[in-house]
Amino acid sequence: MIHFSHSSTVAAEMAKYFREPDRRQLALLPADMMDWLPEGDIVRLIVDAVSLMNLTAFRKEYKVGKAGNAPFEPRVLLSLLIYAYSTGIRSSRVIEKLCWRDAGFRFIVGDHIPDHTVIARFRKRHVADMETLFVEVLKLCREAGLIKLGVVSLDGTKIKANASLEANRTAKTIEEEVAAMMKDAEAVDAREDGLFGDKAGDELPKALVKASDRKARLMECKKKLEAKAAAVAARQQEKIEARVAEEQATGRRKRGRKPKPAGLSGISCAGGRLHVFRPSPL
Repeated sequence: MIHFSHSSTVAAEMAKYFREPDRRQLALLPADMMDWLPEGDIVRLIVDAVSLMNLTAFRKEYKVGKAGNAPFEPRVLLSLLIYAYSTGIRSSRVIEKLCWRDAGFRFIVGDHIPDHTVIARFRKRHVADMETLFVEVLKLCREAGLIKLGVVSLDGTKIKANASLEANRTAKTIEEEVAAMMKDAEAVDAREDGLFGDKAGDELPKALVKASDRKARLMECKKKLEAKAAAVAARQQEKIEARVAEEQATGRRKRGRKPKPAGLSGISCAGGRLHVFRPSPL
């Protein structure tokens, strides 16, 4: 029987490199959106539930087959808003941002990212029908056995003595919660419209938009920060040396806290290695 020491086992298990993404690596095979989320993800449930709903009231206001940009399929925007509102997100701007960044939101919209103005207009145009459909989706999920959809409770108030009364109470609670969510979303968008106008509100400064400009700007700022940190360290060192000189001249230790060398706060990439400096407490 062969026995391995703990140290040799640990050494054998040590990784030889860090895992990191290659953001310029092209996919060898076309991406399959169905692989983006686990089979039991809540997004899949919402998309499937909305697909069973009658959306005639939403589609009748759109004309397709003519010149101009094609409108978003109501099924997509409904799934998007139901998922967002059910998970506590009301802002149309945040929803747009998550369509770019979040796999669940991207699963719903695919490569067609709706602008926040499109999202807000859709809600305003269809607010009554959307409330009705939202409630129907939640009821369907509850009937299927779900007791909570995101942050929305579906079980309501349990009244065991009267099943029909319990069902009515639950339905009323769900309707009230949906109505509150819609009003909250309207208020959030109105407040952000007042702050940002037509903009998203988190745009980068012009000098940081393009990759080449961004890296140059960051390097420039990094050098400035390092220079400031070096100046602080130099001044602190002068204080230390002045204190030492005074103590040597008087032959007595000076009272008070002794100044400590200042650490260079920041990041250095000298030699191709990453060095992080933290300031020492004074």
